[in-house]
Amino acid sequence: MSAPLQRVRLANGIELDVVDAGPRDAPVLIFLHGFPESHRTWRHQIAHLSARYRCIAPDQRGYCGSAKPEGVENYTPDKMIGDVFLLADALGVERFTVFGHDWGGAVAWGVALTGQADRVIRAVVANAPHPAIFPRLVWTNPAQRAASQYFRDFRDPANDALVREHGLGALLARAMRTSRPASLEPEERAAMERDWADGEAGIAMLNWYRASPVAVPPPDAPYELPADFRPRRVPLLTIPTLVIWALDDEALPPENLEGLDEHIADLTVERISGCGHFVTWEAPVPFNAAVDAFLERTEQR
Repeated sequence: MSAPLQRVRLANGIELDVVDAGPRDAPVLIFLHGFPESHRTWRHQIAHLSARYRCIAPDQRGYCGSAKPEGVENYTPDKMIGDVFLLADALGVERFTVFGHDWGGAVAWGVALTGQADRVIRAVVANAPHPAIFPRLVWTNPAQRAASQYFRDFRDPANDALVREHGLGALLARAMRTSRPASLEPEERAAMERDWADGEAGIAMLNWYRASPVAVPPPDAPYELPADFRPRRVPLLTIPTLVIWALDDEALPPENLEGLDEHIADLTVERISGCGHFVTWEAPVPFNAAVDAFLERTEQR
């Protein structure tokens, strides 16, 4: 992916580094990366799609060279969702398809639900749980409960000194042990490790977890919803939506797919076997094939 980054100032004063590749008069796809990555999460998709679509991929708030406002309150979901619409405004984009992976997928759910049938025409979400499903699952599902304990480490301010001095990589190595190493190209791994070395960015990235309203109970809590649990009121998503799920994701088991059809009227699910969490670059060929089929089907309407 050779497209250069450009600096884009949003109406709220936040400045983001953004890739903007492809024909300016083509349909627009906005790509939202997750933790602990950058716009390069989508390098295979942008290379594949930018001849036919205008592909916009920001480094989101708190990441890499983009703005890093201080304070957890600046990383609440509404701020992230707002950034996407303001980015579209700044680039003269009215309607778009939103893509999201991991935390970018969480933002994409919010963008799709907020802008459906008005500004957002389709959604593609990869290994990012639906906002009505995940808050329940961490209470009731042992696999998801165990897999989500790193939330508690990331939210603990006692780790901030480690991150400020040694960067995010030190905390990742301690908190996110995995039995499945991802196959990342050496130059991409080096670039990612350079990004992680910035202690200021590390704290900003952790603030995404700290600002999230999702409660992650300790491992020994009962596997039942607490008496004060209040389910989120999430409207029905009516726009065409593709959910791509890597089945060997150690952080997000496939139980997150159960019940999705109750929340999405036009749902396509693509399961990818033999692949871990970072499905956009661990399995780009089946991922891109699923996206091609979905975009072709939904453009014929």
